[in-house]
Amino acid sequence: METGRKIVIVTGASRGIGHATALCFLERGWRVITCSRQDMPPECKRDPNWTLHVPTDLADANSLENFVETVNEALAEQPLHGLVNNAGMSPKAPFQERLGCLNGDLEAWRDVFELNFFAALKLSRGFAAALRRGKGAIVNITSIAGHSIHPFAGSAYSISKAALSALTREMANEFASLDVRVNAVAPGEIETAMIQPEYEALIPRIPLDRMGQPEDVANTIFYLCSEDAGYVTGNEVWVTGGQHLF
Repeated sequence: METGRKIVIVTGASRGIGHATALCFLERGWRVITCSRQDMPPECKRDPNWTLHVPTDLADANSLENFVETVNEALAEQPLHGLVNNAGMSPKAPFQERLGCLNGDLEAWRDVFELNFFAALKLSRGFAAALRRGKGAIVNITSIAGHSIHPFAGSAYSISKAALSALTREMANEFASLDVRVNAVAPGEIETAMIQPEYEALIPRIPLDRMGQPEDVANTIFYLCSEDAGYVTGNEVWVTGGQHLF
């Protein structure tokens, strides 16, 4: 692997916020390592800075372990400068209704927590040594739904994101001893594949009167990984167009 340029890992990078984030770092000259359940678009693979993509199911312990081992071998003692824990899931009932605490399979709750919460913890542990070498930064992607009842996001998703917010705070305290910063970004209504037509009804509750774009989140993530945020840790940055104010 070529040395010299900064390196970031982005999970869930095949679409939506994760894909926009990978492109954001690429445009700024970083080398990017990614994983997702799907393969990457061919045009992305042609970018010389897109260093490595490993198809991975982060909810599967063996698949996650293989990703960590593969990337650490590829790094070969090089520093890692950023880890973006973006991969997540929000399951819906067969007719797309919200899954709450009284309905739905509890096994589905375990699947949600495995991907939305435990994967971030496992990856942060797995790349801690490389991040220490790079005096890097971790950014966890939480959600506005982790802080208040959301009309469409299910309970398992919302609670897993609330737990990830708390994990960010705890990690910021512990990883500081490694000279690694840990922050979170909490998006609001962002136009991705997860957004359904009914989300349009939420726009009047957004002061900026529009849904956000994946690039809005990606730019904030990049800032938190950059030297401009060198004294910023333990924070959760809202990217909601002001929706979280109400």
